[in-house]
Amino acid sequence: MTTSRRRVLKRGSAIAAVAGAGVLALAGPAFAHVTVDPTSAAKGSYSTISFKVPNEEEGVDTTKVQVFFPADEPLASVETQPVAGWTTTVTKVKLAKPLTTDDGQVTEAVSSITWSGGHLAPGQFQQFPVSMGPLPANAGSLTFKALQTYGKNQIVRWIDIARPGAAEPAHPAPTLTLTAADAASGPASSASPAAATAPAQASAAAGKGGDTTARVLGVVGIVLGAAGVGYGVLAGRRRSGGTAA
Repeated sequence: MTTSRRRVLKRGSAIAAVAGAGVLALAGPAFAHVTVDPTSAAKGSYSTISFKVPNEEEGVDTTKVQVFFPADEPLASVETQPVAGWTTTVTKVKLAKPLTTDDGQVTEAVSSITWSGGHLAPGQFQQFPVSMGPLPANAGSLTFKALQTYGKNQIVRWIDIARPGAAEPAHPAPTLTLTAADAASGPASSASPAAATAPAQASAAAGKGGDTTARVLGVVGIVLGAAGVGYGVLAGRRRSGGTAA
């Protein structure tokens, strides 16, 4: 191999290595964010939102996750789902102004939820589901600041607020986008089971009626066909008898 060719190969290998390192550097932070799933929900609805926590650190487990609820948009109802291997602690605060609901007034709201005691290994992720609502009708989003603890005392603070038109912060806080309620789906979703199944039952009945009619016509056709064959045989015998006479 000539010297010039060796130099070309070495340069190509170096460029490939740099390009690969750039991809890893970009991919790492993108996948390491703590996020909400789904990322959007309808205003005024009750939704189950999962806080998705990945572990992109090497050689250390995530051992605790804290999520803080926005104080300016308190939620009347917040319920957690048990997560195997993790202990859930819900912290509430008294509200200066009670919330009015169909069940009466709510005087306190959840301020934070902590999941601890578990171990999330590197390269894995864990979802922490929370049912919440009704979601604010006059807000465009809800921001949940979060703290992710690695080992005993290494804390990553997911508390940066993303601004429209600005570059994404290094540690963005999980944000739930609130969308307008779909008015068209309201009546359909609130229809009673009996009303919803009536068209299907009518269609099934019509289908059964059509099958019955087809069967009757088929039987009649077979009978008429058999009668025609019998008549033809009888007529042939009569002709044969007349010729012999």
